[in-house]
Amino acid sequence: MADNHAYAPYEPLNVLKPVAPDLWIVDGPEIRFRYIGMNLPFPTRMTVVRLPDGALWLHSPTAPEDTLVDAVAALGPVRHLVAPNTIHYWWLPDWADRFPEAQTYGVEGLQRSAKRPLAIANTLSDTPPDAWAGTLDQVVVAGDLLTEADFFHRPSRTLILTDLIENFETERVRPWLYRQALWLAGAADPDGKAPIDMQLTFLRHRKPLRQAVERMISWAPERIVISHGRWYETDGTSELRRAFRWAL
Repeated sequence: MADNHAYAPYEPLNVLKPVAPDLWIVDGPEIRFRYIGMNLPFPTRMTVVRLPDGALWLHSPTAPEDTLVDAVAALGPVRHLVAPNTIHYWWLPDWADRFPEAQTYGVEGLQRSAKRPLAIANTLSDTPPDAWAGTLDQVVVAGDLLTEADFFHRPSRTLILTDLIENFETERVRPWLYRQALWLAGAADPDGKAPIDMQLTFLRHRKPLRQAVERMISWAPERIVISHGRWYETDGTSELRRAFRWAL
């Protein structure tokens, strides 16, 4: 691994890792996200769900490395490519090029804010489309900085979040200064949550945010998959209440 990487990776990378029947995660490469003049490093993670009709649903696609693309295609036909928020969209066009028959989905406003050409055929709302209704529930959370669609895989009781919980394991973080920043932001394991700067962007949206969180709690998730840091294999509902105590 290159010396300039900020994180010890969740190896192996670009490999399907079973989480539950018909649900996998893929830990992808580290990326840099430009924010307030800084290039901040983030590990990446994709979630793959196989729907009852055999079609694959890809959430927050990571870099389409050839062996990964082949492994995903071996699970079934890729039919649904989901950009779950206004930040996690970068590799969706690359997967769409590989699987032109797949439908693309994104949150409201994504095409206006995206920093690369992006064709989104379907806008995500609180109502699941027919393609995955009954298997995946969803709720959209809108703030000043971020709009995110969150999903619940009913068969495995798995909540799939993106940036509304970040849970960085500081022992994996190499730069000392960045470790301290994660602690100060409140995004460090074992008390990971939305960073304080993100929390502040929801001040004008606290009521709909609380309603969305209460809906997620009502789903009673057993586990929570997140995009950045250690995800929660057990006690999902308790972790959800803990991580969103600032909003409840």
